[in-house]
Amino acid sequence: MVTGRGLSWSALAAGLVLAATLGTAGCSADSRSAGAGHGPPAAPRHPGTPEQRPGTDVAAEDDPQSTFALDVDTASYGHARRLITDGRLPDRATVRPEEFVNSFAQDYPEPEGDGFAVHVDGAQLPDAHEPQPPGDVRLMRVGLQTRPEDSETRPDAALTFVVDVSGSMGEPGRLDLVQDALHTLVDQLRRTDSVALVAFSGEARVVREMTRLSDADELHEAIDSLRTESSTNLEAGLVLGYRAARDGFRSGATNRVVILSDGLANVGNTEADPILRRVREEADKRIALLGVGVGSEYGDELMERLADRGDGFAVYVSERAHAREVFVRQLPATLSVRALDAKVQVTFDPAVVRSYRLIGYDNRAVADEDFRDDRVDGGEVGPGHSVTALYAVRLTDDAARTAQVARVQVRWLDPKTREADETSGSVTVGDLGGRFDAASPRLRTCYAAAYFAEALRGDGRHREVRLPELATIARRAATDTGDREVDDLADLIDRARDLD
Repeated sequence: MVTGRGLSWSALAAGLVLAATLGTAGCSADSRSAGAGHGPPAAPRHPGTPEQRPGTDVAAEDDPQSTFALDVDTASYGHARRLITDGRLPDRATVRPEEFVNSFAQDYPEPEGDGFAVHVDGAQLPDAHEPQPPGDVRLMRVGLQTRPEDSETRPDAALTFVVDVSGSMGEPGRLDLVQDALHTLVDQLRRTDSVALVAFSGEARVVREMTRLSDADELHEAIDSLRTESSTNLEAGLVLGYRAARDGFRSGATNRVVILSDGLANVGNTEADPILRRVREEADKRIALLGVGVGSEYGDELMERLADRGDGFAVYVSERAHAREVFVRQLPATLSVRALDAKVQVTFDPAVVRSYRLIGYDNRAVADEDFRDDRVDGGEVGPGHSVTALYAVRLTDDAARTAQVARVQVRWLDPKTREADETSGSVTVGDLGGRFDAASPRLRTCYAAAYFAEALRGDGRHREVRLPELATIARRAATDTGDREVDDLADLIDRARDLD
């Protein structure tokens, strides 16, 4: 080892199944179709391999490699948490298991340099999990970690905040939450950082051009001046936001556009693709995009796709304390970039592995032959980020304890030199052989989060694990870690079970 909204829970439970073996991720970052309905979207064909739908087993003999772009989004879990707390279940199409898993802290070792540390481990499935068909199925965790950055030595930041001030943002917990978080962030950034402010509703306007934090009072006044207006022309907001970012571009600094919106575009271009094309053009000019979602009614698909194509990531906030945490802890930690176009390729040994399935990453798949094609888009990862991918692996009948199950390779571009680098790790049958209840509490948390997401996505298969058992697993992991977020996960699973 290397170190739907409105859909009843009973209907979901009938479809709850958590397969013993897990399939390849789905499509590229921009391939989720607009207006997807219930159920996970079908994955596109990998060149040279059979078409696989997310949730199906992949025979290692037919396709031994699983390749996908990294993703550090967490908005799917945040939005599901808001809805379940409010007494509603999320639309299945908005549930992305990898974002549930990546919402929780890990304890992976840090690398010495600016790349990744690779950690691969696993365990047997818990006793309450009954794989179908029965067989020797193991949980495998691929964990990646970047080195954190000292806030005092990071490059200066030039941030352009694009704030939705449409009528829908007048709901409590939207614009007021955004303004509070922005005030908090302005007070936390360094005096040598810069901030610009753009507001949009039916039209867009520059509220404050790029301003050094030494003039923080003027920025606070600009934030206080924001008022809700009319419709939502998200395209106009982004176009002007990128123009303001480009006008205030600072060489040698981290230049980022941060859009804060409920994602409910209703005028201008309201479809993702035309806006995505503009975002992609600007991202190529080294201005990355962060999406911050708010509101109980939230355009999840649009915000997620914008962030993916903008070489950034998406988060969702619903409470003032959480928003402050994101803006004070998460955002400053991601102002720099550790890795561009990061991809993972896991190669399974068909002599040891009968089949496998990757949980989530349905819209992040990369063709196996494109792993080393640096023209193919991957994911952006910042300092101090952990990224986790879970597989369920069905072993062959005669798999020896010392046999290698899989080799994990990670490839990325250095954000300064654009030079490619790689690192790798591997895992044996013995590394996946420990009892689940003796596994690390962080691994058990990953399992509970991933399979809770799988439950919410219910795909019509027979059940393998039940929500009460998942809640118990999460509760025990919370006790072992002392992590309130994990305890909150256990409460959330209990709430979802009670919804009908």
